[in-house]
Amino acid sequence: MPEFTLKIRRFLPETGDAPYWEDFTVDLEGHRSVLEGILQVRDVQDGSVGIRCSCRAAICGSCGVRINGRATLACKTHLNDALEDSQEDGAIVIEPMGNMPVIKDLIVDMDAVHWTKIRRVTPWLLPDGPPPEREYVVPHEAMVDVTQSMACIQCGACVSDCLSMEVDADFVGPAALAKAYRFVGDPRDAQHEERLRDLAEDPHGIHDCTHCFACIDACPKGVAPMDQIMRLRRMAGSDYEIDDRNNGHRHESAFTEIIRKKGILDEAKLLPDSYGGKLHPRVVPELVDSLPVIVTALTRGKITPKAALMPHRLPRDSQEAVKRIFETIDERDERYELNLYITGFEDEEVEKAAAEEERGPHE
Repeated sequence: MPEFTLKIRRFLPETGDAPYWEDFTVDLEGHRSVLEGILQVRDVQDGSVGIRCSCRAAICGSCGVRINGRATLACKTHLNDALEDSQEDGAIVIEPMGNMPVIKDLIVDMDAVHWTKIRRVTPWLLPDGPPPEREYVVPHEAMVDVTQSMACIQCGACVSDCLSMEVDADFVGPAALAKAYRFVGDPRDAQHEERLRDLAEDPHGIHDCTHCFACIDACPKGVAPMDQIMRLRRMAGSDYEIDDRNNGHRHESAFTEIIRKKGILDEAKLLPDSYGGKLHPRVVPELVDSLPVIVTALTRGKITPKAALMPHRLPRDSQEAVKRIFETIDERDERYELNLYITGFEDEEVEKAAAEEERGPHE
C-alpha cells in the first residue's frame, strides 16, 4: 500500500508555543481523501491533532483547510492529486484556512469572521406586507437566477483565500456578498434597493472587491462569489443608479466610457474622469491623496512619465471594432446574464437526434 507524507501545521494553544510543522506518514490508497489521511493520523499516531469534519461527502463544508497553499475541502481532495500538486519534496502540506483566527491545529474560528459577515448582510427574506394565504408563487427564471448563490455550503474557502480580506479585514467578503445576492435576486424580497444601497455605501462593501478570482478558484461548489459581487454592482449602478459615496458607480462609468472612446484603458484619465473631469473640485484632493501611490508606482517602474503622458493607442480599425461592440450591447432592450451554473445549450444535431428517438422509427 502506498505511503503519503502529510506535513501538518500544528498549533496547540494550551502550550503557549508558536505554531510549528509536523510530518506524519499514512498508509492509504491514493484515491482516498486527504481527510481520511488526517483522521488516520489522529486515530493511530497522535490523538491531539485537531480537524473539524462531519459528512465526508463535500456537503457540510466542515473540513475546509488549505492544502498546498490553497483552500479546499479535505474530504474532496484525493491523496494522489494533492501529492501531484505539492511543491514540497514528497509531502502534502496541510494548514488551517486563512483570514480567520486559528483555534487549534486545522480548526479556525468561523464565527469570528465568516458567520459575523454573513449576519452583516441580513441573510433572510424581508417581504413587504402580510404573507399570502398559500405559498409565494415565484417565476421559474427568478429562482434559476439565484440557484448558483444558493449552492453555497458555507465552508469559508472563499473567505480563506480572499486577497481583499488580507489587506482589509473589514471587507464584507465573498461568501457574505454571494449570500446577499441570493436575496437581492429573489422577487419575494422587498428591500432590494435598501440592501444594494447599504452595500454600495459601505466602504468595505461591494466596491472593495479587487476581481482577483481567488474566491472562484477556491469555491468547491461553483458558486463563483465574485460573479455575484459583480451582479450586485451592476444592479446598484445600472438598475437603481445608486451614486455611492465610495465613487464606485462613477468609477465604473468612467472606466467604460474611456474604453468606449479609445478602445483601451487610459489609466491617467481614469481617476479624474471618475470624479467628474479634470476641472471638477473633487479631483484635486483625490489626486493629492493618490500622490504616495503614484510615486511608489513610478519608483517601481509600474508606470513611466512617458506612458502617463502618451498612453498607448489602438489602431483606428481596432477602435472602431470596440465601438461596434458597445453599439451592439446598447441596442439590446434589456441586459441578459447567462447563468452558466444551470444553463447550457445543446447542439442542433443532438436536439434533432433526441427528437427522432422520441418519435420512434415508424412516425
